[in-house]
Amino acid sequence: MRRRRSRWLAVAALTSAVSVALAGCAGTDGAGSGKIEIKVATFGEFGYEPLFKEYEAQHPNIHLVSQVADFEAHHKGLATQLAGGKGAADVVAVEEQYLPQFLQSRDKFVNLADFGAKDLQNQWAPWKWEQGVSKDGSFVLGLGTDMGSLAMCYRRDLFARAGLPTERTEVAKLWPTWEDFARVADRFSAAVPDAKFADSAGTIYTAIFNQSEENFFSKADDSLIADRNPNLRRAFDIAASIGAKGQTARVTSYTQGWNVAVKQGSFAVMNCPAWMLEQIREAGGDGNKGKWDLTTVPGNSGNQGGSYLTVPKQGAHPKEAYEVAKWLTAPEQQKKIFLQSGILPSTPAAYQDPEVIGKTDPYFSDAPVGQIYASSADSLRPNYRGAKDSVVRPKFGQALGRVEDGKQSADQAWDEAVQQARDAVR
Repeated sequence: MRRRRSRWLAVAALTSAVSVALAGCAGTDGAGSGKIEIKVATFGEFGYEPLFKEYEAQHPNIHLVSQVADFEAHHKGLATQLAGGKGAADVVAVEEQYLPQFLQSRDKFVNLADFGAKDLQNQWAPWKWEQGVSKDGSFVLGLGTDMGSLAMCYRRDLFARAGLPTERTEVAKLWPTWEDFARVADRFSAAVPDAKFADSAGTIYTAIFNQSEENFFSKADDSLIADRNPNLRRAFDIAASIGAKGQTARVTSYTQGWNVAVKQGSFAVMNCPAWMLEQIREAGGDGNKGKWDLTTVPGNSGNQGGSYLTVPKQGAHPKEAYEVAKWLTAPEQQKKIFLQSGILPSTPAAYQDPEVIGKTDPYFSDAPVGQIYASSADSLRPNYRGAKDSVVRPKFGQALGRVEDGKQSADQAWDEAVQQARDAVR
């Protein structure tokens, strides 16, 4: 889950509401101007606002309207709209963990292959394309936007206090594996008892299992394998061990508590998909500029997040909606978004572009963010998401929270999460 920026969302939601209200007062297709109105629904910051103006300038017959909601509200709202047969926007973003769920309801979406989407297949990294289509490749549900290849953010000042290396290449050498990462947590906590090593056990856990091909469900038949997947249990045990030792700040990403912890420098490391940098920058403020840095994660790659633009059948202008989605996800636009907002492209032509690779970030100690994330993207092997992934996944995060709070041992929490997962898929 990602890009839940409450302050930005409040402004964007108000702007969107006003736009929709004005459009409603004047007519459904561009306020009586003869323009076709295309509503684009996203969750959080996609970096689209400047692009909307550019698209409208190139297509004078099109008026684009932004609709923005929080992550959960957006996806639950879409499910409700599809079931009710009305209310969905013309173009709707779907985050990767929800793709299997909506692929099961593909009769309610336009098959983008009907408009020639298959001709664009080579535009994306192969795995990115495959996530957005049916298993036989005949139905194209969505066109890929960004991806969340992984890196590790760390506080240079806190590492210095702990007597640890601070240069990013040396920091990376500390943790070739996640077991090594846990040992670094022990060293840090012994040296700096007044700060925590990581933000939460949940984010550590997520980063580890995102490096596995399968986690909760089998890629072969979508059956639940959480109870017998050694990769998932390894991730849980490493994260639970760090949490049980009190080495995490026990803050959930995007909450007020997390914002405060980032601003105050309460923890030293956190898993950082590309889109997370803006979250840290916003929460940390100018006072933390240059204190953060960026390096590779243990295991060197992994993916967390990434979305697709879909076209529900409810819309009156599916061809025009497809053209908007096609343009927004083209390499040229993905490159612009990264250079403006740091949201990583999923098209090799964009993330391998010299300008993208050469991008540095002064907030993160001039880290070569383009190079780090592009390198991670090239070695990326995404994991399979089951149709009920969004139902099962939170059970294990909640279990780690109980370990962090001292309410259960790792074994107890694991057993309860497994049982809850079994119950959820019955």
